[in-house]
Amino acid sequence: MYKNLKYKALFIAAVVLACLYLVIGVPKSKEELMANIRTNVRLGLDLKGGSHLVIQIQVQDAFKAEADSTIERLKEEMAKASVGYGTMDRNDPATIEEAESIQINIKGVPLDKTGAFRTIITDRFPQWILTGVNSTDYRLNLRKSEALALRRDTVERAIQTVEKRINGLGLTESTVQQRGRADSEGEVMIQMPGVDDPARVKQILQTAAMLEITEVKDGPFGSLDAALQKFGGVLPLNSKLVRSQARAGEPESYYVLGRTAVVTGRDLRNARPSRDEVGKFETDFTLSQEAARRFGRFTETNIGNRLAIVLDNQVRSAPVIQSRIEDQGRITGAGTEQEAADLALVLRAGSLPAGIRYLQETTVGPSLGADSIRQGVIAGLVGLVAVVVVMLAYYKLSGVNATLALLLNGIILIAALAYFEAVLTLPGIAGIILTIGMAVDSNVLIFERIREELRAGKAIPAAIDAGFNRAFLTIIDTHVTTVVSCAFLFIFGSGPVKGFAVTLVIGLVANMFTAVFVSRAIFEWEQFRNPQMRTLSI
Repeated sequence: MYKNLKYKALFIAAVVLACLYLVIGVPKSKEELMANIRTNVRLGLDLKGGSHLVIQIQVQDAFKAEADSTIERLKEEMAKASVGYGTMDRNDPATIEEAESIQINIKGVPLDKTGAFRTIITDRFPQWILTGVNSTDYRLNLRKSEALALRRDTVERAIQTVEKRINGLGLTESTVQQRGRADSEGEVMIQMPGVDDPARVKQILQTAAMLEITEVKDGPFGSLDAALQKFGGVLPLNSKLVRSQARAGEPESYYVLGRTAVVTGRDLRNARPSRDEVGKFETDFTLSQEAARRFGRFTETNIGNRLAIVLDNQVRSAPVIQSRIEDQGRITGAGTEQEAADLALVLRAGSLPAGIRYLQETTVGPSLGADSIRQGVIAGLVGLVAVVVVMLAYYKLSGVNATLALLLNGIILIAALAYFEAVLTLPGIAGIILTIGMAVDSNVLIFERIREELRAGKAIPAAIDAGFNRAFLTIIDTHVTTVVSCAFLFIFGSGPVKGFAVTLVIGLVANMFTAVFVSRAIFEWEQFRNPQMRTLSI
């Protein structure tokens, strides 16, 4: 028995030391101790202070982009099949609710080309439903299943992009979470602990970061009218008119660009801030291997021509191609180093599939978070002291056993939060306090079972053994049902509710170790110290 007890003691000591190391590390001073605790135990927005944003993904933008892309592809297919038309355009849904009403209108299809036109739609655009308005006019509506998939995919991609941009700022404790269903409002909640000025974050999130490197067909022009007048009011086929970015001291200009980009933001491998030869800030980017080969072929055959770097539908620069360019490029015009760094960040994160609108912004000051921590700690200590007093008064020295197990439970819980990098919130503190009650309940079950066995006339070792064995199944039953409830809270709950569920589950798992294994080891240690024990203070 001594050998088994020795191994148990070593195992418990190892667990305690490991937990303390996870929470406090190996501090050399009081200041380092507090710094380690602040680093290892991550605090949520309600405890640390910070910013809370609610944004809405403007999914109608994605539907418009899908329709515009379809129109361009349809024009190309009809040109290949020699199918003419009068006009081709789409409607303009203005709200999220109207997004699925996206519609493409095709007018003036010749009667003798009706069959070829319908074949193109059936073979090349099966996601659209073709409806005849009259003998020459038609409309296309997106299928319901395709519309739902596009809406859901837009929200999911937007959340992923927002997460990348937030994490790129170093906000590793941030939370980006969808509110409601992906096929409904498109609302996303963003929590950023420690950020008390969200202006820069909002600017980064609002940047669409749609990068295109495109052939310059003509320009620059001093005005929109001058550009249109050059081509008699009608732009050349497969071209578009884009305005240059407005800069202080520079006149506005317009460029006629190729509609199909040579390179897009999806082709980037990396982006970083830097300075040019005269010390001005810029953003350098590197292309993927496949894009580099494509870009190299294009620049080699267009030496002496202009190439436009377009960001968010504005020409940032239009340099002349001097030689073959493969995997390197740069975007000039950044006013400060932070602007260049922020542009590099959003380029690395990728472009948003749709615009965003801010619905709510809340800033929680650090003093309010400190008050919440203080009140939570006071509540936990008051509950702990009350429980310890009752246990000592009712179970005498055996109450010390329960108290030690309870303290170890708390240490394991905090260490687990640190190890899994979970964020501790105010509801999480509530979960810790509830764990105290659950842990005491387990000890009460065990102690009452031991009392029953002693009243039945069993010897102390036998009573202890039977008490733990018979209470074990009851403890398992109560813990499993609570864990299942917490699983539903985690799956369907919001951020604070998830924090409560996580801390409660960790506390319950720790309680299985402390209330059963540690508490039993303490009783065995008491028996080892006093083999002739005739009474048990319980």
